[in-house]
Amino acid sequence: QVHLVESGGGLVQPGGSLRLSCVASTYLRGIGEWAWHRQAPGKQRERVALIDPDGTATYIGAVKGRFTISRDDDKSAAYLQMGNLKPDDPGVYYCKWIDAMHTWGRGAQVTVSS
Repeated sequence: QVHLVESGGGLVQPGGSLRLSCVASTYLRGIGEWAWHRQAPGKQRERVALIDPDGTATYIGAVKGRFTISRDDDKSAAYLQMGNLKPDDPGVYYCKWIDAMHTWGRGAQVTVSS
């Protein structure tokens, strides 16, 4: 069974940057997509970014131009570079590996506060 572990969360001031990493416990074989979701307190989990096997990325409008998703298939990892963080961005960020199944990480807390 594959486990995903996120890292890189933390506290940042508005306008600051963070880079989240997600690494699989075993080598991910086959073709799949990576996604990052976030869940703010009292809100539903939403997908913020997705990257397909060809490297094509899509984003929700709220983060477009500020966040960048990337993947490293040799390392079975995905990343989310977040810039110009805003008060609407805090929450728990989860990575997800999508192949025949959907595998979730446990999440990384992102806090934006001055």
